[in-house]
Parts: sequence; C-alpha cells; structure tokens
Amino acid sequence: MDITAAQLAQLLDGTLEGNPDATVRQPARIEEAREGDFAFLDNPKYEPYAYSTKASILLVNKNFRPTQPVAATLIRVDDVRSSLAFLLEKFNDIVSPNGAPAQIDPQACVHPDVQVGVQTAVGAFTVVEAGSSIGENCTIYPQVFIGRNVRIGNNCKLFPGVRIHHSCVIGDNCVLHANAVIGADGFGFAPQEDKSWKKVPHVGNVILENNVEVGANACIDRAALGSTTLHTGVKIDNLVHIAHNVEVGKNSVMAAQVGVAGSTKIGENVQLGGQTGVAGHLTIADGTRVQAQSGIASSIKKPDQALFGAPAIDYNDYVRAYVVFKNLPDLQKKVRTLERILKDLEGKA
Repeated sequence: MDITAAQLAQLLDGTLEGNPDATVRQPARIEEAREGDFAFLDNPKYEPYAYSTKASILLVNKNFRPTQPVAATLIRVDDVRSSLAFLLEKFNDIVSPNGAPAQIDPQACVHPDVQVGVQTAVGAFTVVEAGSSIGENCTIYPQVFIGRNVRIGNNCKLFPGVRIHHSCVIGDNCVLHANAVIGADGFGFAPQEDKSWKKVPHVGNVILENNVEVGANACIDRAALGSTTLHTGVKIDNLVHIAHNVEVGKNSVMAAQVGVAGSTKIGENVQLGGQTGVAGHLTIADGTRVQAQSGIASSIKKPDQALFGAPAIDYNDYVRAYVVFKNLPDLQKKVRTLERILKDLEGKA
C-alpha cells in the first residue's frame, strides 16, 4: 500500500503538517517504525517516541502540542484510534483480501441442500451439514465445522478451526476467530443420590446478532432451553467463556479469560477487564466497567459504575482500601506497640 501524506490527510479528513509527498507503505508501532511506515500517537506516555521515531508519517490528535521538533510529517485528526482503525481495515483488505476466491473448494464437504450466497468462499476440509445456510460475501476458511440447521448472515468471516454446533444463528458482519466454539453444551449436571452427576441435555442454541466479533479459542455455550444471546456489536476477546443462557447487551466488550456463569444478564456498553469472573444468575447494569481480575458475586443494579476487587466494590474505594491493605503489617506493629504502652500506663495507674 503506497500512499502519500496528502492522500492520507484527505482520506482521514485531517490537517497535514510537513511534507505532503511523504509516502508510506505499511503501519508500524511508533517506537519501532522505519522510513516508509506510518505510526500513531494517542497515549501521552508514548510522546517521547514522537521526537525519535523514524516513521515518515505520524497520526496525532488535533490538540497535540509538541515540545521538541518532530521529523515525521504530522496528520492531525479528531480521534487517532478511530482513524487508525479505519486505515488498518483498508490495509488489511489490501494485504489479506477476502481470504479466497468466491467458490466452494472441491475438498470442502457441503451438503447438497445447503444454501450458499453469492461471492461466498468455502475453504478446503470445511464441513457444512444439512439444513444450514450461509449468506453473501462470506469467507469460510479451511477446516471450519458448521452443524445442522445453522444460519449465517452476510459479510461474515469464520477463521480456521471454528466450530458452530447445530441450530445456532450468526448475524451479519460477524467475525469468528480461529478455534472459537459456538454452541457446545453448557455445564449442566444434576446431582444424584449416589453422589454421581447426571447430564442435563441442552436443547437451546446460541444467537450472535449483527457486528459481533468472537476471539480465538472463545467458547459460547448453547442454552439449556431458549438461547444464549450476544446482541449487536458485542466484542469478545480470546479465551473468553460465556455459559449457557447468558445474555450480553449491545456493544459490551470482554477482554481475555473473562468467564460468565450461566443465566447471567449483562447490560449494554459493559466493559469487563481480563480474567474477570461473573457468577451465575446475576444482572449487570448498563455501562458497568470492571477492572481486570475482579470477581462479580452479586448483581450490579446501579448503571455506569467502575468496580474493582474480588468481590468487586467501587473502584475508588478499592484503591483506597488497597493502600491500607499494603500497610497492614506496619499497622499491626503499631497497634501492638500502642497496646503495650496502654498496658504499662494501666499498671502504673
């Protein structure tokens, strides 16, 4: 991808400072960029690299005020992250176009009654079982399994090793990364008198609405009855586990290794940091933000809270409490010293 600074500025509706003819071929991190790369600055702690980077073009926010000379050509934009996402999407389409020609590979096993939309590619060793349908402009990479009666919308990408079990529904513009499993049985077992466990069949499904992205090796379990549902715009990182009958509201996001237990309802615009654990049968209010490695053991009813800890409490309360916690050994010594002084005073009295 060869593009000039002037073209980039026009594409991003940005303001150009420097050489309009500076040409770049690829993106790079600001601390590693070389001549011919474009980089970005959106975090103040990386500002020192703006003065040493070898990048030919640097994307910055409009309010950036350099304190030293910057060699790179600057393009000022309203939102660096959004502009970068736009550029990387364009770059990805060029270096990795839709994955394969729009055809069914001869080594794929697609049941004769499966409906496949126009401009959809199905890779080698993929299996698509009876009763399923795949929309238009989809890329199904090699070694994907699509079970019976699965419905997949338009413009979806299923990367190698994805497994979608029977009767699940995938909306438009969804991305499932390698080895994601959609619709495996939930963890349901009934205790027996002899201390053994009897499996409870899961006869529901999973529904991913439009614009959902699921990371590699994530597992979203099918419902016992009804549906496990991820609403429009949900983004799930690698190694996340969503249990049976969970509902995740619009535009909520979960970082790696989050676990959500069964029948919990997560609101809209919720953010769960990595390794957060959420107990079952809870309700999490809209806009809740949970710091990494926290534990949610009870319902969150007040919206737009920031939480931290296990069990999670108000973020600022946790930070203040942690300061005290770190000093507990010293506080204990002080308390014991005060106790001895009081005892001596009582003896003298």
